[in-house]
Amino acid sequence: MDQVRPRLEAFAGQMLGGLARSDQRVKGELYLRGLMLDGKRKSMQPMAARLGVDHQRLQQFVTSSTWDHVEVRKRVARWADTFIGPEAYVIDDSGFPKDGSDSPGVARMYSGTLGKVGNCQIGVSVHAVTDAASAAINWALFLPKSWDDTTTDDAETVAQIKRRRARCKIPDDVRHREKWRQALDLLDQITGPPSDGGADGGADGGADGGADGGGWGLARLPVVADAGYGDVTGFRLGLHERDLRYVVAVKATTSAYPVDAVPTAPAYNGRGRPPTPRYRDDPSNLTALALAAGPDAAQHLTWRHGSRKTTDNPTAAMHSQFLAMRVRPANRDIPRRADGSLPECWLIVEWPSGMSEPTDYWLSDLPPDTPLHKLVRLAKIRWRIEHDYRELKDGLGLDHFEGRSYIGWHRHVTLAALAQAFCTLIRRDPKAPAPA
Repeated sequence: MDQVRPRLEAFAGQMLGGLARSDQRVKGELYLRGLMLDGKRKSMQPMAARLGVDHQRLQQFVTSSTWDHVEVRKRVARWADTFIGPEAYVIDDSGFPKDGSDSPGVARMYSGTLGKVGNCQIGVSVHAVTDAASAAINWALFLPKSWDDTTTDDAETVAQIKRRRARCKIPDDVRHREKWRQALDLLDQITGPPSDGGADGGADGGADGGADGGGWGLARLPVVADAGYGDVTGFRLGLHERDLRYVVAVKATTSAYPVDAVPTAPAYNGRGRPPTPRYRDDPSNLTALALAAGPDAAQHLTWRHGSRKTTDNPTAAMHSQFLAMRVRPANRDIPRRADGSLPECWLIVEWPSGMSEPTDYWLSDLPPDTPLHKLVRLAKIRWRIEHDYRELKDGLGLDHFEGRSYIGWHRHVTLAALAQAFCTLIRRDPKAPAPA
């Protein structure tokens, strides 16, 4: 820390430069140092002990000081846009295990982090990624229905929920919203035009990092997500409506027609309303469509080179067999065209050599002339999420926040993401001096 502190102070000054008061900027840099110092636990009291300060300084800064964490996120996102040069935005969510019931949004629900149903919070995140670097640039805390008093008519339950919300200072306009809808909100904020039409836009994005305070004006990059999002037709349609291309994982059982399936209409007998064209057969599923193409249609591709080199794999090549074909996903929520046809898109499958059928499936609305290697590379780029969460949780205390404040949670995860951005800066150029 002694060696990198001048660079950390300069970086923190840049990212926290929008904070109105100098003491807030000082406390922000102090909190960043606390997150980055050695020590497994990164809650406020252990951090304060390592820093040699009263933990009340850190607590006041995160829970009750008047500063805009959304402005900090915007600065981190714009830094990542220039420094990392992202190729895609990856959507994901992660569980924050909790013992009690008072932390905002905590409930018994399924968490991929736990691999089971458990008592936890869930945070939705957007990451700007390349194969070489990434940054967590936007966040939202998921509120289950048990934290939304408008989802029940029981007077006693309503009163109880209102008390919990008041204790955590949850804004009245923040309600239960499905995680995939929160992800779309975060993308709207990232890619939307600034509210004032200028380069900086509005800084007031709301306590939950929502999109009500103007956008950040970032590029509309392809969106990548796992099947928890990709299987939701509304999420894919929402991306399409926003002109955001996507490569999303889906289940093998997803219904679809082959691209050459044609809707037809019976002959019109001149009576009543003319029949509309429709598909006469039931849709197939992705596994059946891939099996019809056969393993001989798959190509051997290397999507990136890792760091674990072996005698058998001296370049640490990550490779497998892939094929891509055009299909028409079938779902009652997908709008039909005037001729009754469903829109077509890419089906990408990974079919490792020697396997009887594919192991992984993705849908993508990238253009029909997109090369297979680009489709595969984007499908696989989601691995950066695993790196981000491992670093954020194991090294930077992302899930160690013990406060009961809704805005405190958002500020803590924002500062953890800022600490990770600094780590990325150091990794990319470890010997660079601090700016004068």
